[in-house]
Amino acid sequence: MNIVFNDEALEPLPEIEKLRGKTFVVKYGGSIVNDEKATKNFFRDIALLKMHGINIIIVHGGGPIISKWLKIAGIESRFVNGLRFTDEKVMEVVQMVLAGQVNKDLVLNLNLRGVNAIGICGIDDKLIEAEKKYVIEDGKKIDIGYVGEVKSINERMLLGIIKNGQIPVISPIGFDTDGNKYNINADYVASYISSAIKADKLIILTDVEGVYRDINDRESLIPYLNLDEIETYINEGIICGGMIPKMECCSDAIKNGTKRVHLIYGKNEHCLINDIFSNKGTVIEEKEYDDKCQKII
Repeated sequence: MNIVFNDEALEPLPEIEKLRGKTFVVKYGGSIVNDEKATKNFFRDIALLKMHGINIIIVHGGGPIISKWLKIAGIESRFVNGLRFTDEKVMEVVQMVLAGQVNKDLVLNLNLRGVNAIGICGIDDKLIEAEKKYVIEDGKKIDIGYVGEVKSINERMLLGIIKNGQIPVISPIGFDTDGNKYNINADYVASYISSAIKADKLIILTDVEGVYRDINDRESLIPYLNLDEIETYINEGIICGGMIPKMECCSDAIKNGTKRVHLIYGKNEHCLINDIFSNKGTVIEEKEYDDKCQKII
């Protein structure tokens, strides 16, 4: 089912009323950030979901924009196992870009569409306590600088913002008790937050339609996955490369309290609305999917 939109004004959509009171964590990033049409649709969809009483938390990345400003500053972009090497100079740029430019642009665009959004990063009110992350390669521990992993979340803060009718827009920067600041992968932050608040759905906007049995065959999309299948597909090499850490994030989210995870293609028209109802992409649940269940929740 595709919902028809009136481009002149936001209109109530009766089909969404059954989601009233639910809580969604949305990870925004990837190529959608540089796609004007997709970005416009994203803001509009968020406004519609909020209009219908759905609680929203947005976690965003901003890798391409960080790379752009590092280049302008004459600082090399270097990656180790897919993670950005982050020394002190890089961390300064990461903080300025994520907590500054990207975060505030998102907040402004949401506010202009009648959504009460507030921009924060993991340092605010001790939202994201982190610890240093190392990469293990050939049995050796590699230091990749100020890259962190989530240690704890101040869910009280987030629940307070939601209760106040606002949407928190979170940049994935954490801190430790020694005063260090860390660059954290946005997928992991979204996963950890969705688990901490026991979200009804974690929605990850991706650059592909979902998980495929064969990445070269667009007809091999896997519509539903449970945790056992994820482990099996990783072992069999069906899930491989950069999709492995993303799927591990999804599994961790389900194991720790998130009810459902939905991977959807961020450039599909009005993907946050239409893909939820049509179940495009890949839906991840703890156990085998029951066709008798309501799919959109």
